[in-house]
Amino acid sequence: MKTLFAAVLALSCVATQALADVVVIGNPAGPDSISASQVRDIYLNRSQQLPDGQKAVPFELQSGNPVRADFHGKITNRNDAQLKAFWSQQVFTGRGQPPQELANAGAVKNSVASTPGGIGYIDAAEVDDTVKVILTP
Repeated sequence: MKTLFAAVLALSCVATQALADVVVIGNPAGPDSISASQVRDIYLNRSQQLPDGQKAVPFELQSGNPVRADFHGKITNRNDAQLKAFWSQQVFTGRGQPPQELANAGAVKNSVASTPGGIGYIDAAEVDDTVKVILTP
């Protein structure tokens, strides 16, 4: 019984971590908001512009990150395998390059804050005044 309780407790902790509140962040000089469809178009290489006309520079968390899975589940409706296949085709046909992958939320936040047109996603708990939330999917 104690083992079962420990297993349930461990799974509930994992589930809580997986339910992070992902937010889309932008450079402070960029637009104040963006639609989910505009973000999807940027991350699927259909558009390279932010709503204010700036060139979008998207940043991505590394494959396997639960916040990345949450973001893509809500925005692009693709998993890591589907994204890898999509970007392989884009690169092979010369249509584009995938967003730069960064190791953690801090790196995404720093890159977005220091790049004009920067856009990324992180857990809402990681947001500070160096970036602004432009979408809560």
